[in-house]
Amino acid sequence: MTGLRRVLVANRGEIAVRIVRACHAAGVEAVAVYSDADENARWVQLADEAVHIGRSAAQKSYLDSDALLKAARSADVEAVHPGYGFLSENAAFARAIVEAGLVFVGPPPSAMEQMGDKAAARRAAQAAGVPVVPGSGPVDDPEDAVRVAEEVGYPLLVKAAAGGGGRGIRPVADAAELVDVLPGARAEARSAFGDGTVYLERAVPGARHVEVQVLADEHGNVVHLFERDCSVQRRRQKLLEEAPASDLRESTRQAITSAAVRLAGHVGYRNAGTVEFLVDSDENFYFIEMNTRVQVEHPITEAITGVDVIAEQLRIAGGAALTLEQDSVERRGVAIEMRINAEDPERDFAPTPGEITALHLPGGPGVRVDTGIVRGDRISPFYDSLIAKLICWGADREQAYARAGQALAEFHVGGVASTISLHRRLTADPRLRAGPVHTGWLEESRAGD
Repeated sequence: MTGLRRVLVANRGEIAVRIVRACHAAGVEAVAVYSDADENARWVQLADEAVHIGRSAAQKSYLDSDALLKAARSADVEAVHPGYGFLSENAAFARAIVEAGLVFVGPPPSAMEQMGDKAAARRAAQAAGVPVVPGSGPVDDPEDAVRVAEEVGYPLLVKAAAGGGGRGIRPVADAAELVDVLPGARAEARSAFGDGTVYLERAVPGARHVEVQVLADEHGNVVHLFERDCSVQRRRQKLLEEAPASDLRESTRQAITSAAVRLAGHVGYRNAGTVEFLVDSDENFYFIEMNTRVQVEHPITEAITGVDVIAEQLRIAGGAALTLEQDSVERRGVAIEMRINAEDPERDFAPTPGEITALHLPGGPGVRVDTGIVRGDRISPFYDSLIAKLICWGADREQAYARAGQALAEFHVGGVASTISLHRRLTADPRLRAGPVHTGWLEESRAGD
């Protein structure tokens, strides 16, 4: 039981479908929201009720906190689940939900604010005894930035303090480049995140991107659900994720998961969250950020642990204590998630909005497809281009990748170009199948092809 009766799903697409289903499985009514573009969408049809929130542009609908609050009041819900993206990590929105007397299915606004500010998050990690990449506090004056950069060490990254999702990051090789990049980085941060604060962080060449899924309740209990490797990236955007991280020493796994739990406890975290790290070739690991929401790639954690992350979010939001104890969480097998986007890999991943004229989804043992799309739907230029997430589980990496290859061979999308062809190449690539790769591997390998 969740302790909740009725939940507003303040999102769209596959994650809205996922949350509606989790609500229904828990005996909770789900209220969907939709823009003009999504009036006949799948999650709208699956929900118990649906509320129109505005025009097609995200700023006029899914990013309109007032419209979402109005929808919550009119639909007589007890709680709001933000999903991922849009307002999911917006502390002001979370606070408005709480002040309206509703439950926000996520962390306390104070924890979101602390972990959403990258500089504050670094300080919290250090206070919790979690290793961080050498870096600085906020910098704005070019002369001061050059002085600080000498202490941090090159190569480095100029990062937006309020950034996330791989955005707001600029690599810098030397002082001249830093002076040149700094004004644009601050302007970009202000435009994209509403906050022009930037800081410096030393680059870790050849590092893996490893993240730890945590769950925490309001009673002080925190557990981890092991780790995921998200190193297959394009411009710091994840394309393929794997759980658990392959070829990671057990001592490193224990240390990195313990660090994630320690940090969550230190900041008074609640609900589902993900602590992200860089892991170098010697398996030294460094905290980089915490995502204060459910992750796109949560299904692979569910596949290897059997824990329904969304169901746990609802239970925690309803005030229940975790039923999970760390010793009871076991991992089994290997899972891979591939993001199938309406993008053309042969044209530098240009978006390809349009009508889905055909959609053939794969199946079979260990194969799961999360999608909010059916044949005849349109991929809108107003939103993210995600068509579906393909999740493949196997008893080991060999079986997981074999199932992924077969599933991708069956997967067909008509009407728009997609990343299916890229994933077919990736899952067949002997370099990836042989073991872990670093975050720059994909771009380096494509450049060499």
